[in-house]
Amino acid sequence: MITIDGKEAGGQILRVALGLAAITGKPLHVINIRGARPEPGLKVQHLEGVLAVGKLCDAKIKGAKLGSRQIEFYPGKLKSQKLKVQISTAGSIGLLFQSLQIASAFTDGVIEIMIDGGGTAGKWAPPLPYVEHVFLPILGKMGYKADIDVIRHGFYPKGGAKVIIMVHPVKKLRSIQLVERGEVKSIKGISLVGSLPMHIARRQAEAAKQKLKRAGFEAEIEVKVVDTLSPGTCIVLWAETEHSILGADALGERGLPAERVGRGAAKDLLNSINSGAALDLHMADQILPFLSLANSYSTVSVEKITYHCLTNMQVIEKLLPVRFEVKGEKGAKGQISIKGINFENELLA
Repeated sequence: MITIDGKEAGGQILRVALGLAAITGKPLHVINIRGARPEPGLKVQHLEGVLAVGKLCDAKIKGAKLGSRQIEFYPGKLKSQKLKVQISTAGSIGLLFQSLQIASAFTDGVIEIMIDGGGTAGKWAPPLPYVEHVFLPILGKMGYKADIDVIRHGFYPKGGAKVIIMVHPVKKLRSIQLVERGEVKSIKGISLVGSLPMHIARRQAEAAKQKLKRAGFEAEIEVKVVDTLSPGTCIVLWAETEHSILGADALGERGLPAERVGRGAAKDLLNSINSGAALDLHMADQILPFLSLANSYSTVSVEKITYHCLTNMQVIEKLLPVRFEVKGEKGAKGQISIKGINFENELLA
């Protein structure tokens, strides 16, 4: 059994460890879950992620309950199926999907994940437009394919989203070389408001456009109003470059002017662009498990070597026979290299 200690981290350690345990068949013991958070232990979206991955691989699980600070996970055989996930809070669907991304791709067929409840955008979590327009296109270069259909968006506190995610099986993940991002070809985005006036979405978008324009970039930002159980706003921007995609987002809050929200997202995107890196600071850690499973040597340049990057590497190296090579200091631009283990889906071989 592999023991992972989460005393100095959040839920990401659990999500990555579950995915790798499911495809390798290695029993897993995660202790001190979310130990670094003010309210440690499993929240609703973490618990639902554990249970969903368990269904995918017919796992036996001990400790799977709200607030639990440790679980034992004994994976069985992966199989394609339809998963129904209920989230009773505004827990992040983006984070729930992180729990399922790896395991879903290595089954013998398409996995359909039907999610009822939760939030499509929230604090400290990837909004689904970022997943759709940044994360998935970059992973597409490696042969990974998934489709997201948002039937209804959800915001804090009620959530109430409805989303269907289809993950297609992959026989082999291709390695990638993303060191130079190349010229910025276009900047696009979406300014989304739920159950609020259209002018808020327009103001978010216009403020982002103006900040980008002053830096020499024109942006095409879609403005959208949707019905949600709780009012909320977010803006997601992405820069399409010759070799990669950089993304940034910002979440609206009560009392925070829409203009500040838009400018905040634009500022973060400009920071990513000006870094010269091929991957933004969020994509930097999210891509690591997939690089470790690829068929050869991969190298990526990242906007920042974040704490999430470093903890992700530690978890991956515990579960797989790989070693990361890092050039750069924590909190600064860097380069990450790894020789993947050429993990193939035996069911499709």
